[in-house]
Parts: sequence; C-alpha cells; structure tokens
Amino acid sequence: MMKLNRITPLFVLLITLFFPCNVEAQLTAVSDDAVQTAYSSGVQDQIYIFCAAPNENLGQLTATSSFGGAAIFEWFKYSPGTGSFDAYLSDNSGATSSTIRNLENGGYRVEVTSGETTEIYTAWVMNSWYTATAEITESTCDYFQIQAVFEEASPVYYDLATGLELQVFKDVKVRWEADGDPVASVLSPQVFSPPARNTEYTLTVYDRFECQVEVSVSYQSIVTEASFDATPMEGEAPLDVSFTSTSLNADEYEWFFFRDRDELLQEGLNGGLVEDSILATAIDQSPIYTYESSGTYQVKLVTTKNSESFACTDTFYLEDYIVVQNSLLEVANVFTPNGDGVNDVFIVKYQSIKSIHIQVFNRWGRKVHSWENNNVQGFDESVSESVWDGKIGGRDASPGVYYYVVKAVGRDDETQNAHGFVHLFREK
Repeated sequence: MMKLNRITPLFVLLITLFFPCNVEAQLTAVSDDAVQTAYSSGVQDQIYIFCAAPNENLGQLTATSSFGGAAIFEWFKYSPGTGSFDAYLSDNSGATSSTIRNLENGGYRVEVTSGETTEIYTAWVMNSWYTATAEITESTCDYFQIQAVFEEASPVYYDLATGLELQVFKDVKVRWEADGDPVASVLSPQVFSPPARNTEYTLTVYDRFECQVEVSVSYQSIVTEASFDATPMEGEAPLDVSFTSTSLNADEYEWFFFRDRDELLQEGLNGGLVEDSILATAIDQSPIYTYESSGTYQVKLVTTKNSESFACTDTFYLEDYIVVQNSLLEVANVFTPNGDGVNDVFIVKYQSIKSIHIQVFNRWGRKVHSWENNNVQGFDESVSESVWDGKIGGRDASPGVYYYVVKAVGRDDETQNAHGFVHLFREK
C-alpha cells in the first residue's frame, strides 16, 4: 500500500512522476482566466484568476478523483510564514469530486484518497479587483485636466521550492473614452480642444485577464463651437442673404462681412496696404445681410461663451464664398403682343443692375416708347415690369421692325449697353 501524507514541497513537485500517463484526476476551476506559476524549479501549478470586487472572495476549486469511484478529499492552505500547507477542510462525503468556494487569495492543495492510493494536487487562487476615482481639477478655454487614481489587488504567490514571494504579471492598462470614442491612454490626461457640450468621460482600468473597473466624470462645458448656414449662396445684386447660427453653447455672436475678395487681392497686388478688409459687422444670432454690389464675399462668425473665470471664443468661416453675380443684359429680338398670353411684352432681361434706361424707335427714328428704373431691386430671372406692351398712345403699334437702345449701370459699376432690332408680330 502506498500512502502519501504531508510531504516536503520539493517532493510534491516530483510526485507526478509516479503517476501513470493516463491519469485523469485534476484540480480545476471555473475562473476568468488562468496562468502557470513560475517556480524556480520543479513542476508548475495553475493560478486561477477571479475578477472580483474588493473584499469579495470568488475563488473556487474542484478536485476530481481519477479512480472512478468514491474518494476522500483532504484540503490544505499554504502558510507563507511556515512555508507549509495547513489543514483547511475535510470532505468525507464519498463523492467523486469535491468543490471548495469563497476562497481567499492563496495556495490550496488537495489529497484525494481512494482505497490505498492517494493523489496530490496544488493550485493558487487570485481574487483580482480594482477601484478608481476621477475628477476634473482644472478647466480652461483650451483644455481641462482630469486627475484619476486607482487601487488594485496585489496578486502574489510563493515559490514552493524557495518560499520567495512572486508576482503575477497583469499588464494593467487604462483608457479614457467619450461617446464611445477613445480620448487618452494615460491615467490623468489633459484634454485639449474641449467639447462645447457637457460630456461624460469614462475611465476603464483593465488587465490581460479582462478584470476591470470603470469610473465616469462629467465635463461641464465652458467653451463654444461656432458654425452657421447661409442662404442663398449665389444670386444677383442686391442679394439678401440669411445667416442662421448653428453654434453650440454660445452667449454672444459677432459677424464679420468681408469686402469683395477680388478687390482685396487687387489692392495687395498693387502694393497697397489693405487697412480694412471688413465691409460690415453685426451682433445678432441670425442676421440678414444685403449685398448691394457684385463680387465674391467671405463671412466670419465669432461666438463667445461667458463663465465665472473665462470668456471663451470660437471662430467659423464659410467653406465657400457667397457669389453676387456680375451685371448682365439680355434683349429679346421678337415679341407677339396678340393677347394669347405668350410673349406678349417686349422684355429686357438683366441681373445685378443698378439703373437702366430703355428706348424703342420705329423705322423712321421716332421714339415710340421709353422705360427706366434708377433703383433696380432685382427680380426672379426676368423683368417683372412691362418694358413695352406693343402700343403707341394706347393703340396697337403696327407690326414690323423696331430699334431699341438700352443703357444700364451694373452693381459692379460696369456700364452695360445694348442696341439692336426687335420684330413685332401680331398673328396668332
């Protein structure tokens, strides 16, 4: 009969040499992870990792007999002071396996006896936990500082050959996230370009065994984010453009309407000093600005957020320029004042015109009609006023060829002149 009782650690490490290769007995655990020991010599044991909370013992071990029948299980716990295993629990239930639960950190050994044969197994239990706290200690227009600390369990075990304390490498890391996006991988980061919304930042402390803890801190925004839309972006002068602020967290709004880009470039090319590039300003959340002259224009919005210690600002420029179209004349060469509602009026189309004077002459040079406007305020792609309805002194003019002369001044200060013949037909 072979009976293995409490034996020296070194001999325990070598005991597996006496077991046949097909032995199925084992010491297992339903744990979060497991690694092997790194004893200085001898057979290595398993270290079972349990992700727990502070003062929570989740460790458990199950010993299973390889004999296929009832067994006696004697459990022992390692004592660092003596370097030996002390009695912990006896299980004489006659079952084929035995489980011990709620285990503290430490080394555990079991002797499984069936008849005259005893098997010995050793394993370590590690309850791994973290706690963390975080707060915002400084907040400015440019950045805010998060200060965080964490505590962790110290997962140690002992070299059974030498009694020396050994550490389990956990590879602890940290990450900060906001709205699911990564922010930093250091414990106490400075976060630059703070958001204009109140934002929750979450710290996760984790290790290679997937044990972790999370803690959140709320950032109360003191900054603003400027943005706006402009409608329309193109049209003839005078052009009314509506500016709608889409800014975040703003208390004040200041708009800057720049002069024509080509005008500013020309001043610079000519060697002149551009003393003021601003055409106008406005202090309003959503202003309407009228562009009186043709050109290409940039707009800037500066928003301000006021707090007890700071007045934080942000600036936004249009990605594209507002285009106010150049002056243009288009004159029809035929019209049919026959009352059918189609092409009944002689029309002169124009855009971005400041003033216009139109005269119509018959074939003998006699002026039969004139029309002028010295304060043109724009139109929808065509003149809305009747330039000539085909009547002279209230009577229908004779069909035939007439001569027109158009003189206009554009809102780009360009002179726009046109002259030519227009045919008047009355047939339906």
